[in-house]
Order: sequence, then C-alpha cells, then structure tokens
Amino acid sequence: MDQALAQDTKGNALMAFLPAARVADVPDDAPMPAALVAVWCGRHLLLVFDRFRGEWELPGGKIDPGETPLQAAARELHEESGLYLPALTLAGYARFRLVGPPRDEYAAIYTAHIPALHDAFTPNGEISAIRWWDTADAPPSGTQIIDATLARHTRFQRHVND
Repeated sequence: MDQALAQDTKGNALMAFLPAARVADVPDDAPMPAALVAVWCGRHLLLVFDRFRGEWELPGGKIDPGETPLQAAARELHEESGLYLPALTLAGYARFRLVGPPRDEYAAIYTAHIPALHDAFTPNGEISAIRWWDTADAPPSGTQIIDATLARHTRFQRHVND
C-alpha cells in the first residue's frame, strides 16, 4: 500500500513528488490536468487564499486546452496573485490520489525565486488575499497541508540544484 506524503481533511493525498532532475520524461500513468507554482523570496513562500475552498494554497490550477503546463503555471500565477513571472523553473511532478470522484492525477510543479516580497494584489472572484509564509514558522491557520508539503519539497530541490 502506498503511504501518502500528506493528506488533507477531505481525504485527498499527495502520494509522491518526482523531482524534475530525476525524471527523464513526463509521467504518463495518470492524467496531468494542473500546474502549481511555489514562489520563494528567501525562506518566504507565496500563498493565495482561495475563496471557494477557504484555504491558503499555492497559486495554480487547470491547464487549458492548447496550453503547456508552463504556460498554465505562469497564467494562473498572474491571475491569482498579480505576479507575472513567465520564466518559471520546473521543480517536478506531484502525484495525487484525489476523492470526489476518486482518481489519480499529476500536477506539474514550478518554482520561482524573487528578490523582494510582492504585495501588489487586487482581490478577485477566486482569490481574496495573498500572504508570504515565513517557512521557519508553522504554516498559517487554514493552509492546505498538501500544498505546504509540496512547497517544502520544491525548496529542498532548489538547494540540491543550486
């Protein structure tokens, strides 16, 4: 039985993080409908507050038809945070076991490192706020544990690859 790296209160689970440096090809044993972004400023991580889920999470979302995962990640980051960073770095792939309906799928995970905290944000229909989590502290109350776990994996990968 597979052991989850993290599981949320709904039963969704992060089953694996496959670092880009160790994966020769894009995984194809499950669909990859989404892309996420971990934006770092030193030890601070950008989180967005999703109005519908009521959680702090990584910016990201669905890959639209005709988009590459990188294009989707850059678009979603801009739509959700106001931050435009087209030159993102592929960190790897996250494998999820999701409920409602039950399925396995991947998300491409990208990273970016910026020199100063970004705070120019206008709330929109999906995202009500952004915040910078100092990862030396516990995650903010209401943070999606799967996203916090994923982000920690991308930060570690950054140090390995630097």
